[in-house]
Amino acid sequence: MIAHLRGKLIAKGPSHAIVEAAGVGYELAISVTTYSDLPALNEEIALHVYTHVREDALALFGFLQRAEKQLFEKLIGVSGIGPKLGITILSGMSAEAVVAAIRGNDVATLTRIPGIGKKTAERMVLELRDKLDQFAAPPSVPAATAIEEDVISALVNLGYQRSLAERALGRIASTRNGEKQSFEVLFREALAAMAK
Repeated sequence: MIAHLRGKLIAKGPSHAIVEAAGVGYELAISVTTYSDLPALNEEIALHVYTHVREDALALFGFLQRAEKQLFEKLIGVSGIGPKLGITILSGMSAEAVVAAIRGNDVATLTRIPGIGKKTAERMVLELRDKLDQFAAPPSVPAATAIEEDVISALVNLGYQRSLAERALGRIASTRNGEKQSFEVLFREALAAMAK
């Protein structure tokens, strides 16, 4: 059972990374959150690993943060959620947002994640609501304004992951000093931030 992997990052994409350790390249499925925090190629990296064994396959799932791996293990414990859907959930929202939505019985937010229908979201809330004590309550983040929500929606419609769009807006907000901007300006800045 592989639980931790340290080596050189030799390839990466929004859904996978290949880490070379002792001359062997290990391909790991990763979330968009982990992808956005990966170092440059050929840098050393350490990942927490979940090993999934089936009759016909052996799959590795990698996480930079231990808390993200722990949440992933909780998610795949819910009936109807396998490892691939677990990674999709963590790619659709940050781990903190998933925990907050489950604790707050926020089924509507959970159903925004691709592949999560109302029944699955309700099962997640029912089965996990009382099992997330190890996850600290997230710091309060100001709610997105209507214009910011529109920008996020437009970026998602263009094919970007919601979590990446939210991060881009967060980076822009830190440079704006609270001044309001139009949809067009905010959208252009968000696109530029995501291209970096």
